[in-house]
Amino acid sequence: MFPLEGKTVIITGASSGIGEETARLLARQGANIVIGARRTERLAALAAVIQKDGGAVIAQKLDVTELEQMQGIVELAKRTFGQVDAIVNNAGVMPLSPLEALKVEEWNRMIDVNIRGVLHGIAAGLPVMKKQGFGQFVNIASIGAYEVTPTSSVYSATKYAVRAITDGLRKEMAGQNIRVTLVSPGVTESELADSITHEETINFMKEYRQTVLPASAIARSIAYSIEQPANVDVNELVVRPLV
Repeated sequence: MFPLEGKTVIITGASSGIGEETARLLARQGANIVIGARRTERLAALAAVIQKDGGAVIAQKLDVTELEQMQGIVELAKRTFGQVDAIVNNAGVMPLSPLEALKVEEWNRMIDVNIRGVLHGIAAGLPVMKKQGFGQFVNIASIGAYEVTPTSSVYSATKYAVRAITDGLRKEMAGQNIRVTLVSPGVTESELADSITHEETINFMKEYRQTVLPASAIARSIAYSIEQPANVDVNELVVRPLV
């Protein structure tokens, strides 16, 4: 029996990259998976693969910037599987650019998805977890939560915020049987860089992203944090490619 057998895990941003690989891995290990993202056709394809392999999965369209939608997917998980063991707040965007490019709409999108999306996951999940007496939040940050590089000012600011929110929540939940984990990936295979519109930054990132982690490496880190015994709280994992 796998340690994750029967656990119910909600994964946001599950249509590609880390979210998709995490859903596949946890399903193979016996977890009940609830996947959400805006791209419903990709969710449906992922759910079909998981089901074909014998996994338990449900999919629902999800925009994490809308609190009601986040509450809806948490309620769906609870109604379908009876409980919510973990929420992986993974959805994120990364349209990097220098501040002087003044891409204000992109700044606001990062703030909405990367910060507000995590807060909505907490707001939707915390009442359920407190009522059932257990649960775990796994918030996905970045090495950008520890350092700022040219073009990453706003993105890093959002990930510093995720790091602060996660640490604060962990301290507030002390003694309440709710675990809180921060996972900060280094450069990882994903579609994050595809949202960059600043030409010079696009060229810079092609060079910067030549050495990358597979998304499956981050999925294993997430699984590791969830599969620990109930009295073990993995606070923080930073995962980088070996260079």
